[in-house]
Amino acid sequence: MANVKEYSVEEKLSSLVQLQKVDSKLDEIHILKGELPIEVADLEDEIHGLHARQLRIEEEINGITEFIAQKKEAIKEAEALIKKYEKQSENVKNNREFEAINKEMEMQQLEVKLCEKHIKDANEEIAEKAQALDKAKKALATKEGVLANKKGELEKIIAATEKEEKHFNKLAEEAKSHVDPRLLASYEKIRKNYRNGLAVVPVERDACGGCFYYIPPQKQSEIKQRKKVMVCENCGRILVDSELTDSIEIK
Repeated sequence: MANVKEYSVEEKLSSLVQLQKVDSKLDEIHILKGELPIEVADLEDEIHGLHARQLRIEEEINGITEFIAQKKEAIKEAEALIKKYEKQSENVKNNREFEAINKEMEMQQLEVKLCEKHIKDANEEIAEKAQALDKAKKALATKEGVLANKKGELEKIIAATEKEEKHFNKLAEEAKSHVDPRLLASYEKIRKNYRNGLAVVPVERDACGGCFYYIPPQKQSEIKQRKKVMVCENCGRILVDSELTDSIEIK
C-alpha cells in the first residue's frame, strides 16, 4: 500500500490560504463573465421554444390547407353530381322520380354551400395563423440576434481569460491535494455561505478579516503558532495570521 504524506497544520493552513487566494482569482473571472452564461442558456431555451412554436403553427397551416383542398374536391364531386341529376331530370317518367332527383340535387347544393362555408372559415383561420407565424418569426429573429451578441461577448471574455482560468484551476487542485478531505469540505461549505466566497481570512487589527469580530489576544497567539485550525466564533471562517497571508502570493 502506498504511503500517504501527512501534512502539518501549518502546511495545511498555507495550502488553504493559497486555495482561498486562487479561488478569489477565479471568482473575479466569474464576476467578469457576470450573468452572461445564464443569459445565453435562457436565450437558447427560449429560441428552442420559439422554433417549436413556429413549427407547430406551420403544421397547423398545412393541415388547414389540406382541409381546404379536401373541401374543394368535395365541391367538384357535388357539382358533378348536380350536373348528372340535371341530365337525369330531363328523362323522368313521373313526379316521384322528379321529386327524388330534386331532393338529391338540393342535398348536393347544400353540400356545396357547407363546403364553401368551411373553406371561408378555414381561410380566415389561415390568415390568423399567418399573423401568429409572422410574429413568431420576428420574435425568433430578434432573440437569435440578441443571442449572437451575448455569445460574442461571452466568447471574448472566455478567450481573454481561458489561459488564466486554466492556470488558477491547476493551482487550486495542487493546493487541495495538501488539505485533508474533511478540512477541505469545511472550507467549501464556508465559501458557499458567503457571497464574497471568503472562507479563510487573516486577523487584522485584532479582528476577523471576514466579519470584523474582535479576536482576544490569547486566541491571536494560538493562531500565530499555527498548531491547530482556528475559526471565528462569530462567522465560522477559518482564521490565519496576517504574516502567513502576506507570505503567499499568487501569480
